[in-house]
Amino acid sequence: MCFNLLKFKTRNLELEIFKMKPSIPKGTRDFSPTEVAKRNYIFEVITQAFENFGFQPIETPAFENSKTLMGKYGEEGDRLIFKILNSGDYLNKVDEHILKAKNSKGLTSKISEKALRYDLTVPFARYVVQHQNDITFPFKRYQIQPVWRADRPQKGRFREFYQCDADVVGSKSLVQEIEFIQLYDTVFTKLGLADTVIKINNRKILSGIATVIGAQDKLTAFTVALDKLDKIGKEGVIKEMLGKGISESAIKKLGPLFGLQGSNDEKLYQLKELLRDSDEGIQGVDELQFVLENVTKLGLQSSNVQLDVTLARGLNYYTGAIFEVQTDKVAIGAIGGGGRYDDLTGIFGLKGLGGIGISFGLDRIYLVLEELNLFQTVTLPKPTVVFLNFDKEYELIQLKAIKTLRENNVKCELYPDVAKNNKQQKKQWKYVSNRNIAYVVSKVTNNEMFTLKNMNTGEQQQCTADELLKTVQNL
Repeated sequence: MCFNLLKFKTRNLELEIFKMKPSIPKGTRDFSPTEVAKRNYIFEVITQAFENFGFQPIETPAFENSKTLMGKYGEEGDRLIFKILNSGDYLNKVDEHILKAKNSKGLTSKISEKALRYDLTVPFARYVVQHQNDITFPFKRYQIQPVWRADRPQKGRFREFYQCDADVVGSKSLVQEIEFIQLYDTVFTKLGLADTVIKINNRKILSGIATVIGAQDKLTAFTVALDKLDKIGKEGVIKEMLGKGISESAIKKLGPLFGLQGSNDEKLYQLKELLRDSDEGIQGVDELQFVLENVTKLGLQSSNVQLDVTLARGLNYYTGAIFEVQTDKVAIGAIGGGGRYDDLTGIFGLKGLGGIGISFGLDRIYLVLEELNLFQTVTLPKPTVVFLNFDKEYELIQLKAIKTLRENNVKCELYPDVAKNNKQQKKQWKYVSNRNIAYVVSKVTNNEMFTLKNMNTGEQQQCTADELLKTVQNL
């Protein structure tokens, strides 16, 4: 009776496990070989441009100490950081009063000391401070790694995604702003994304506007709300500003800001009038004017630069120029962004070190290229030669030949399973066909002669291992 009951429960458990479908967390993705090859193409274009502009690669850990990340992105950014639970019995050391209070913020600091990185910029600032004695300044670095955000998944917005960053620290020269615009233009031109719009603004201008309307003490709330203009519209921005304590009279003074039109030069002129009582605001206008004038003189390959005074980039660490890149060919949001952050390393104890950086949103760029059919022909990694496995007796001879080919940088492989009948032989030929293999060794003899077939021409030849090598090397 007990045995039958146990057998029944075990069977039910097996059925439940069978019913469970494997899945991945929302906001993450698997990538097929073709998708990986396409992504690698984008990586290669971006990496080549980074190195042509003089940037050097670094990498940082996937997770950082929580204190490194928290407080660097503003309230909304902090909310989206993935926290990592401490190992072991993490609740055992927590004070009972904290547990009973059910205060998530107070509890989190006790049970989580590490977090997945939210972006690459703050970890880079930490890297610079930690390795400052080993770095030659100005330091130009690029970094291509995944980041994680506990955001609501939607088209073009994922919880795990790659950033491709380039930054310069140790220089406050506005020449860097010009070079980053050129870098954006170089990459997007190479990828075939003509007429990409590079939007530019300056946080000093936003600070000046906040001062002029009497909301300087609400600067963060002002910029965070303004940054949502393209998502929630003018009325939504005004509603959020009112909710954050910005007065109606201050918001009324923003009328000219929403109405700025014309060329970049015309917008700059209007801004100078609007900000004439703010020294910081005028400084921001002068910086933008220098950058835009010189970009015009140098010219761009296919991109357009637009002054957008409503561009805010809601991250707290920006101090000067801010960028955002968009394409009007696909409704997907920004495909790049960045800005100047002259005070960022100061939060880790290294004062007075100017910095500026930009990022390419790989995952959104991928979706844009896919939708516009702009991917070049992508070749998946594959062997040049496949040895079919029709007789176990000849496996060692084939493996010896394969070893020689690989030592001479020829990609090759042996089909792993021995074909025991015609059906299994056809399966091996289908494998060759599906992977579009160039050469196939279909037969082997005891005296180490190989039957080599050129799959493109259909020609077959009997050859030694040395002759086989010479033939496939000429492909």
